[in-house]
Amino acid sequence: MKKVVTFGEIMLRLGTPGVLRLSQTTSFDVVYGGGESNVAVSLANYGIPVDFVTRLPKNDLGECALMEMRKRGVGTDKIIFGGDRLGIYFLETGAVSRGSKVVYDRAHSAIAEIKKGMVDWESVFSGARWFHWTGITPAISQGAADACLEAVQTARKMGLTISTDLNYRAKLWKYGVEPEEIMTELTSYCDIILGNEEDAEKHFGIKPDGLDITKQGEHVKAEAFLSVCQQMMKKFPNAKKVITTLRGSISASHNTWAGVLYDGTTMFKSPEYQITHIVDRVGGGDSFMGGLIYGLLTYPDDDQHALNFAVAASCLKHTIVGDANLATLEEVKKLMAGDASGRVAR
Repeated sequence: MKKVVTFGEIMLRLGTPGVLRLSQTTSFDVVYGGGESNVAVSLANYGIPVDFVTRLPKNDLGECALMEMRKRGVGTDKIIFGGDRLGIYFLETGAVSRGSKVVYDRAHSAIAEIKKGMVDWESVFSGARWFHWTGITPAISQGAADACLEAVQTARKMGLTISTDLNYRAKLWKYGVEPEEIMTELTSYCDIILGNEEDAEKHFGIKPDGLDITKQGEHVKAEAFLSVCQQMMKKFPNAKKVITTLRGSISASHNTWAGVLYDGTTMFKSPEYQITHIVDRVGGGDSFMGGLIYGLLTYPDDDQHALNFAVAASCLKHTIVGDANLATLEEVKKLMAGDASGRVAR
């Protein structure tokens, strides 16, 4: 089986224990993760050969991030080294009506200072069939955006399937360009586009007809996103599928979770899950993307099954501490079959 390649930043996550506020904590729990590395871990966990490409500092923290990827079965031999620091983010986990909070400390990280030409993309993509990137990477710096453009152009030339998770991050676009300016060109190369209503609006000015997502509560209607999917396909004619997750936020601790996939003709909708006691929602979208890539590779003629797999996988991620989804194939399939009992396996 040909491999998948993902490209982006892996960071040191420092989270407050439990649901303590940053102002309360005297210690932090350490996790390593990031959008594209999380997707890579999911795929490796499902038995898909995957390489993660990034730029790491040659120091102990860079080595820890590298070891985390190796431990999870992700290929790391395409990673390049340089720069002085690993990006950091601080996480304050919300509860009930108080949302979670992220504080970034990633300026001048190793990958923020990446430049065009540092990665030999033709070598990276040799033997690969799929390339995945997210909107987080080009938001980091102009150099990261340039490297991402090199990657998608080379992947297109070499015939790889290209996917993106648009992942708008308001706290990152700080280097003097409008997101639409960068993201429109990058997304134009993509076959598979994942994004929610905020991603589409903030990157491209595309809005769902007649929908204010902040007022939807638990009743997020899939049909409201058909107009977004249609507008996205019109803007990006290379796209074969546009997908969105449907998160109904009853509280920070209780969400509904589903997804839709539009192939230009049919809109597929997954079952909806009630996630009543969220353990850790960070990485929820990444676990959906990892499940979606697995599903599209494994069930190429069954978009409904691929979507259902992605939603079930990401539902389980909400029960797992850390950035990455460590749910097994067996656990995902069990949930897809309707067993959400959580009974002890003896």
